[in-house]
Amino acid sequence: MSQIGPGFLALPPRSRKPRADGLTHVLDKGMSFHALESLIQTAGDCIDIVKLGWGTAYVSDGVKAKVALCRSAGIHVSPGGTLLEICDQQSRVDDYVRWMHRLGVTHVEVSNGALRMDVDHKRALIRRLSMDFTVLSECGSKNPQVDVVADAWVDEMRGDLEAGATLLIAEARESGTVGLYLPTGEVRADLVEAILAHLPASQVIFEAPRKDQQAWFVRRLGPVANLGNISASEVIALETLRLGLRSDTVDLLPAVDGTEHREWPEIAAHAAVPFTH
Repeated sequence: MSQIGPGFLALPPRSRKPRADGLTHVLDKGMSFHALESLIQTAGDCIDIVKLGWGTAYVSDGVKAKVALCRSAGIHVSPGGTLLEICDQQSRVDDYVRWMHRLGVTHVEVSNGALRMDVDHKRALIRRLSMDFTVLSECGSKNPQVDVVADAWVDEMRGDLEAGATLLIAEARESGTVGLYLPTGEVRADLVEAILAHLPASQVIFEAPRKDQQAWFVRRLGPVANLGNISASEVIALETLRLGLRSDTVDLLPAVDGTEHREWPEIAAHAAVPFTH
């Protein structure tokens, strides 16, 4: 733990990078190098992972420079899983791997939510790629018509960890209206509780693009919630939610001089390891 801001306020504990939990996973929809540089100057200490969404890495200039910039700030970069799904469908995974090495990318996302890849094949990809990269496995369909079954999510997540994934991403898309959420954006609390009951919270990134969703997870897990698909413009706003510096979570501030506060919840008692892979 280290001092946050000027240091005169009593705030919830918040670790500094490299963090074991409380990860902020940012969605890059095609930022320029200079936009990313500006974001890192303002919020670099709050960002742990930048995801080059969908197939944006394939059509963007300057990706290698962006990867190097993030590395210098202690931020990992991962392309979106949809791009790998397409590469796999077109039998271009070897080309993808060589390209990742040329870019200096050390983290990749493996998903099966866009093209409905078979789970066994997904795990074979995880095993293959984990030999060269840190693998983030995304679970859940991007199709709102697909039924959400908590047991199936838990089984897939467990199997992906056993196959070699380091982190799991619970799907919600940029809209926050599928997977973890109902079409209204409301959290599927039963699904979240099933995940937390069977998997280490420190290894699950919950996609939460909307402020109300972020606040829900901070209230459920505290500052240690791993949250993903955060827009670049919302990184600092999320940090204020984590620290009780916003009305949605201000009641979670530590007690000072007899003031009342809510205790942070107990979460999975698995030892958390800093995400430095």
